[in-house]
Amino acid sequence: MRVSLMVPVMPHEPEHLPAYAELVGDSGAHRLWQGQSLALETFQGFAYLAGRGLRVPVGTSVTLTALRHPYEAALQARSLARLTGHDLVLGLGTGTPELVASLRGRPYRSPLTAARDQLTILRGLLDGEPVAHEGRYDTMLGALPEFAHPAVSLGLGVLRPGMARVAGELAEVAITWLTPPSYLREVLLPELRAAAGAAGRPAPRVVTVVQVAVARPGRDPHLVALNGSREHLAAPHYTDMLRRAGVRVHPAQVALSARALVRSGVFLTGTVAEIAEGLAEYRAAGVDEVVLNTAGVHLTEGRAAALDDLGELLAARPG
Repeated sequence: MRVSLMVPVMPHEPEHLPAYAELVGDSGAHRLWQGQSLALETFQGFAYLAGRGLRVPVGTSVTLTALRHPYEAALQARSLARLTGHDLVLGLGTGTPELVASLRGRPYRSPLTAARDQLTILRGLLDGEPVAHEGRYDTMLGALPEFAHPAVSLGLGVLRPGMARVAGELAEVAITWLTPPSYLREVLLPELRAAAGAAGRPAPRVVTVVQVAVARPGRDPHLVALNGSREHLAAPHYTDMLRRAGVRVHPAQVALSARALVRSGVFLTGTVAEIAEGLAEYRAAGVDEVVLNTAGVHLTEGRAAALDDLGELLAARPG
């Protein structure tokens, strides 16, 4: 199982990014991931790192479909692959109904169809093929100009069985957040594999973002978990997934839900060895790559503390 790391919060200055890219290079971590940033934009932040000479493999986990047409997303992705010199994972997510409505006038009636539209168009464009797709949410009639670049894998944010089936049908990577190992093993991976088999293609690689915090004197794991997952725990699609997985959470009880994350081990804390044991459960469940996310530490104690945790965990990983 590969181990990667996450830029844990939306960067507001370009100087906030290099330390994470340097840690990827120094530690041999597999990839640097970043979610949708509404401050320093995700693609531009990665391009800045490449311009600084920090050319490491990167991935988006995820960027939101409502923000850009797939033609523009393909342009961004292949440009970034060329700038970094590495293969890239373009991870997509459909976002909340409220955000989609604010951008498009109304929410997606079917987020699954929106994801299918984007993945179908993107795959054709990135493969250099003419695309003739008139979808419910996105249409593309044309092709990109020829341009040599490292491979771009298409990823999809997956929390529940429906999106797992779409990922199995069309994506190369399924990206999950706050998903317990048992839920991955018993629910999501069987759906991914069944959908891929029905489509006659390999099952997507599974990348899981895991919130982590090394136990330290004076550090309150419940507060760290709350600060790192506050927005997710208030979102119905995350709490629905966690309840399906047997974790007692509720969007109106965010503080209690954060305690449930710690109690269930979805938020991994403890010694470096104990966290490594928790990560091994993801490998046993069938996960191909874990992404260490120290958002809670960063938001509670600052960037230096988050980097310290990442450095210790990466130094201790096997291989």
